Amino acid sequence: MSCPPIYPFILLFCILHLASGIQSNDLQILMKLKSALQTSNTNVFSSWESGNSICNFTGISCNSDDSITEIELSYQNLTGVLPLDSICQLQSLEKLSFGFNYLHGPIMDDLKNCVKLQYLDLGNNLFTGWSVPEISSLSQLRYLHLNLSRFSGTFPWKSLQNMTGLVWLSLGDNPFNPSPFPNEVLLLTNLTWLHLSKCGIQGTIPAEIGNLKELINLELADNNMTGEIPVEIGNLVNLWQLVLHNNSFTGKLPIGLRNLTKLEMFDFSRNYVEGNLSELRFLNNLVSLQLVENELSGQVPAEFGKFTKLVNLSLYRNSFTGPLPHNLLSWAKTGFIDISENFFTGPIPPDMCKQGTLRGLSMLQNDLTGEIPASYANCSTLRHFRVNNNSLSGNIPIGIWGLPNVTVIDISLNDIQGPITSDIKNAKSLEMLFAGHNRLSGNIPIGIWGLPNVVLIDISFNDIEGPITSDIKNAKSLEALFAGHNRLSGNIPIGIWGLPNVAVIDISSNDIEGPITSDIKNAKSLEALFAGHNRLSGNIPIGIWGLPNMAIIDISSNDIEGPITSDIKNAKSLEKLFAGHNRLSGNIPIGIWGLPNVVLIDISFNDIEGPITSDIKNAKSLEALFAGHNRLSGPITSDIKNAKSLEALFAGHNRLSGNIPIGIWGLPNMAIIDISSNDIEGPITSDIKNAKSLEKLFAGHNRLSGNIPIGIWGLPNVVLIDISFNDIEGPITSDIKNAKSLEALFAGHNRLSGNIPIGIWGLPNVAVIDIPFNDIEGPITSDIKNAKSLEALFAGHNRLSGNIPIGIWGLPNVAVIDISFNDIEGPITSDIKNAKSLVLQKVKRTLFFTKRQMKITTLYLAPEE
Repeated sequence: MSCPPIYPFILLFCILHLASGIQSNDLQILMKLKSALQTSNTNVFSSWESGNSICNFTGISCNSDDSITEIELSYQNLTGVLPLDSICQLQSLEKLSFGFNYLHGPIMDDLKNCVKLQYLDLGNNLFTGWSVPEISSLSQLRYLHLNLSRFSGTFPWKSLQNMTGLVWLSLGDNPFNPSPFPNEVLLLTNLTWLHLSKCGIQGTIPAEIGNLKELINLELADNNMTGEIPVEIGNLVNLWQLVLHNNSFTGKLPIGLRNLTKLEMFDFSRNYVEGNLSELRFLNNLVSLQLVENELSGQVPAEFGKFTKLVNLSLYRNSFTGPLPHNLLSWAKTGFIDISENFFTGPIPPDMCKQGTLRGLSMLQNDLTGEIPASYANCSTLRHFRVNNNSLSGNIPIGIWGLPNVTVIDISLNDIQGPITSDIKNAKSLEMLFAGHNRLSGNIPIGIWGLPNVVLIDISFNDIEGPITSDIKNAKSLEALFAGHNRLSGNIPIGIWGLPNVAVIDISSNDIEGPITSDIKNAKSLEALFAGHNRLSGNIPIGIWGLPNMAIIDISSNDIEGPITSDIKNAKSLEKLFAGHNRLSGNIPIGIWGLPNVVLIDISFNDIEGPITSDIKNAKSLEALFAGHNRLSGPITSDIKNAKSLEALFAGHNRLSGNIPIGIWGLPNMAIIDISSNDIEGPITSDIKNAKSLEKLFAGHNRLSGNIPIGIWGLPNVVLIDISFNDIEGPITSDIKNAKSLEALFAGHNRLSGNIPIGIWGLPNVAVIDIPFNDIEGPITSDIKNAKSLEALFAGHNRLSGNIPIGIWGLPNVAVIDISFNDIEGPITSDIKNAKSLVLQKVKRTLFFTKRQMKITTLYLAPEE
C-alpha cells in the first residue's frame, strides 16, 4: 500500500490505515497458528480472541509500533505442526520460542524468512524423522535451541557461518548423521554456551576449541569422540561446566586444565583416560567431579581435602590407590560420594556428613580398613550407605542401624562383628539390608520385622544365633530373606508363610529343626525356598506343591521322611527340586515327570524305591536327574529316549537291572551318565557312537558284558570312561587313538585281553589309565614316552611281559605307576632318576594320591561318591 505525498491529513490517514492493515495481517497469522495447534490440551489460547489486542495475547510481545516481536509459548503442552509459512511473515519477529512442547511434523524451509530472529527455541519437541532446514539467512540469531527434539539427518553446519553473533548454541540429544567436529562452530568466538552432546559428533576435539574463550559451558557427552583432549582446552578460562562423558577419549588429563579455576561442574566419566589427578588439584571451585569408569590411577590429591565447595564426587571403576584425604568433603553441604571399585586403602574419612546433608555414601569394593566412623550415626540425611567388599572391622556404631532416612545399608563382605542392635527399629525408611559375609553375632532383633518398607534382608554367612521369632509375621513388605549359614535355631515360625510379598526365603545351613508346617500353602508369592542343611523333620507338606510361583525348593540334607506325594503334579512352576540326603521313601511319583518347567530333580541319598517309569518320556524340560544312592529297581525304561533335554543322569548305587536302553545314547544333550553300582547287564551297544555330547560315563560295578564298542573312542567330548568291575571282555582296540579328549579310563576288574594298543600313549590329554585285574598281555611299548599328560598308570594283575620301557621314567607328570603282578622282566634302569614326579611309596592294591593329584580325585570320581 502506498500514499501520494499531497496533503498532511491524507498522509496521516494512510499511516493509520497501514498500521491497521499490519495489525489485521498479524491477527490472521496468529489465528492460523491457534488453528494449527487447536488440538492442544492448553488454556494458553483463551485470550487469543479477535476482540482483544494481539499485544495482549498470552505469550505475545510487541514493540512500540504494536508489531509482534516475540512469541513465547514454551511449556504450554502444545501439539501440532508449526505454520512457519505464515509465522515468518511477521516482519518484526525477533524471538520464537516453542520449547518443551509436543510439536511434530516438518520444520519448513519458510523458517529462513524469519530473518530478524535473534532467539529461536524449538527444543524438547517431537520432530521425529525430520531434518533441520538450511537457515543461513538468520544472520542476526544469538540464541539457537534445538536440543532434544528428535531431529535427524545432516545438520546444516554451514548455516552457522553467518551467525557471527551467536552466543548460545544448543543442538544436543538429536540423532543427527555422524560428522566430525564442525569447523563452523570454531569460528563462533562469541559463544558462551555450546551443547553438542549426543548429536553424532565423532573424531577428535580440534585444537581450535581454545579460541572459544567466552565459553562458560561446553557439553560434548554421549558422542563417538576419540583421541586426547587438546591442551588448548586450558584456554577456556571462563568455563563453569565441562561435560565430556560417554566417549572414547584416551590419554591423560591435559596440562592446562589447572587454568580452569572457574570450573564448578566437570564430568569426564566413561572414557579411557589414564594417569593421575594432579592437574585437578588447582580447581578449588569444583562443586561436582564425575570421573567414573576410566583408567585413572594414583592417589586422590591432598588438595581435594581443602576444596570447600565440593559436594559431589564420583570416582568409581578406576584404579585409584592409597588413602583418601582426611578432610575430604567436610566443608560444603555434601550430596554424595562414590569411590567404589578402586584400590583405596586406609580409613573412611570421618566428616563427610559434617554439614548434615550427605545423601549417598558408596565405597564398595576397595580395601578400606578400620572401623566405620561413629560420626555417621548422626547423619540423618543419609539414604544410601554402601561400604561392602572392603576390610572394615569392629562393630557398627550405634545409631547407624536406626538412621531414619536410609533406604539401603550394605556392609556385606567385610570383617564387621558384634550385634545388629535394637535401634534398627528406627530405620523406618529402610528397604534393603545387606550384611552378609561378616562376623555378626547375637540374635536377630525383633524390631527388624516391624520395619514398614523393608523388602530385602541379607544376614547370611555370619554367626547369628537364636530363633527367627514369630514377630516376622509383621514384615508385610518383605520380599527376600537371606539368613543362611548362621547358627539359627528353633522352628520355622508359622507366620513366615503368611507374608504376602515374600518371594525368597533362605535359611539354609543353620540348626533349625521341626517340620515345614502345612501353613506353607499360604505362601502364594513364594518363588524359592532354601532350607537345606538343617535338622528339619516330618513329611513334605502337600501344600508346597500347589504354590503357584514356586520355582526352587531346596530341603536337602535334613531328616525329612515319608513319600513325595502325587500332589507334586500341581507344581507347575517348579524348576529345581533339591531333596537329597534325607530319609524320603516310597516311589517316584509319576506326576513329577510331567512338570512343564522342571530342569533339575535331586532325590539322591534317600530310601526311595521302585522303578523309573516310562512316564519319564513326559519330562520335556528335564536337564538333570540326581537319583543315586536309593533303592530304585527294575530296568531303565527305553522311553528315556524321549527326555530330549536330559544332560545328566545320576542313578548309581541303586538296584537297577536289565540292559542299558539303546535310546539313551541318542539323547542330543546328554553329557554325564552315572549308572554305576547297580545290577545292569548286557553289552554297551554300538549305538554309543551317537552320544556326541557325552563327557563322562560311570558304568562301573555292574554285570556288563561283551566287548568295548569301537564307537566309544570316537566320541568328540568324552573325558572320562569308567567301566570297571564288570564282565567286559575282548581287546581295547587301536581305535582308542581317536579319543582325543579322553582324560581318564577306568577299565579294571574285567576280562579284557589282547595287547595295550600303541595309540593309547599318544592321547594328548589322558591323565589316568586304569586297566588292572584283566588278562592283558604283551609289552608296554616304548611309545609310552609320548604320554606327556599321564599322571597315573594302574596295570597290575595282568599278563604283561617284556622290559620296563626307559621312556616311562621321563614322563613329566607321572606320579603313580602300578605294574605289579605281571610277567615283566629286566632291570629298573638308572633312567628312573628322571621320574621327578613319581611318588615313591610302598605299593598297595589301592589308589593313592598326593595333594598334587587331588585334582584327579575331584575330576574323575562320580559326583555322588
